[in-house]
Amino acid sequence: MPTMLHIDSSIWPAAASASRDVAATFRKEWEAVHPDGTVIYRDLTANPLPHLDADAYAAGADHALRKQLISELEQADVVLIGAPMYNFTIPSTLKAWLDHVILVGRTAGVEESKVAGTPAVVVASRGGGYGPGTPRESYEFVTTYLEKVLGSGGLGLDVTFIVPELTLAPIVPSMADLIDLSKASKARAHEDAAAKAKLLAAKAA
Repeated sequence: MPTMLHIDSSIWPAAASASRDVAATFRKEWEAVHPDGTVIYRDLTANPLPHLDADAYAAGADHALRKQLISELEQADVVLIGAPMYNFTIPSTLKAWLDHVILVGRTAGVEESKVAGTPAVVVASRGGGYGPGTPRESYEFVTTYLEKVLGSGGLGLDVTFIVPELTLAPIVPSMADLIDLSKASKARAHEDAAAKAKLLAAKAA
């Protein structure tokens, strides 16, 4: 049966987190197709990983934690990552996970690694608007970073981004006129997550 690796990194619970909420939709639809499938789940807020240190770096896959994390990634038929924007980029907890699993010669830097080509769906939520043509487009360092480090420049995963944005509109008074756009963006993200989950689950059947 297929295996999903599900990573959450939001500091907020699902009720207050767009990335957790939309990722949960993807997981629900995937599990509906594969009720006997395996889900390896890591909540990097509830159980944060230590930062990569010199010993772990030097040991590579012989380091117990790196070996476990890399094994989880190599087992996955699909990778699901919740990656909210904090201060224009990814949470430090997610960066710590990346530092552990990116290992040149095993998961990166080799054409035929066990992870290359694995589908990865990233729910990249953000409180404001950072899309093409917006004033803050150049401040967006979530998708621009992850498309490289997860994709051909790093792990070689087949990456798809789902981006619910303007998530702060309902709670920030100055963004009140964007609430309808925020709701539409989140609804579209849930639709995209459900559709992508069904597509990837069918391919893994």
